[in-house]
Amino acid sequence: MVSLEGYTQDEINKLGNSIVYLADNIANLSKTKLLKLIYLLDELSIKSSGVPFFNLRYKVWQAGPVNIDVYSELSSTPTILKDFVTLRFEATGECYINAKRTFDDGEFSDNELKLLSLIVSSYGNMTATKLVDLCHRPNTLWYQIAKEKGLLELFETGKLNTSDFEIELSDYIKDDKLKSSIYEEHKEFLNFSKRFKA
Repeated sequence: MVSLEGYTQDEINKLGNSIVYLADNIANLSKTKLLKLIYLLDELSIKSSGVPFFNLRYKVWQAGPVNIDVYSELSSTPTILKDFVTLRFEATGECYINAKRTFDDGEFSDNELKLLSLIVSSYGNMTATKLVDLCHRPNTLWYQIAKEKGLLELFETGKLNTSDFEIELSDYIKDDKLKSSIYEEHKEFLNFSKRFKA
């Protein structure tokens, strides 16, 4: 079954359950913080195994890497994630994520469960601002693209908040032949399985 922007129901379940896990294990999980943690899960996963955690696409925005579909989904009443989360909007405009159901680990390998736990222990106590700073470090793909495309000053001065430039996570492993090969095989498998399910 294919839903929103070509995501399969399995992909939606994995994303939804990951958000449930993060909301259960991190107090007052804001939308901004969640968006950074989702990106960091994908980044950490591809660096460690050659396979992204979610296989989402990320744009270079002022506050760091952002998946537009998840951002939109969490900007008003959820539709595709409605069975997984509820949103709490504060008077300040900040949005907080609450789990609507219990975590189901059926979508995850043992390695993925370890990555979820590692993300919580490594970044769970950081503020959203600290996570944005982490994603802005000079050794990140976000920074390299923002610098190369002349976006840094525009972001810093508030003249620009978003861009259409996309981060290609596989660039983190381009010099590792084994992980690059695993990544390409994973991509081929996903394309085949989406065609098969369509």
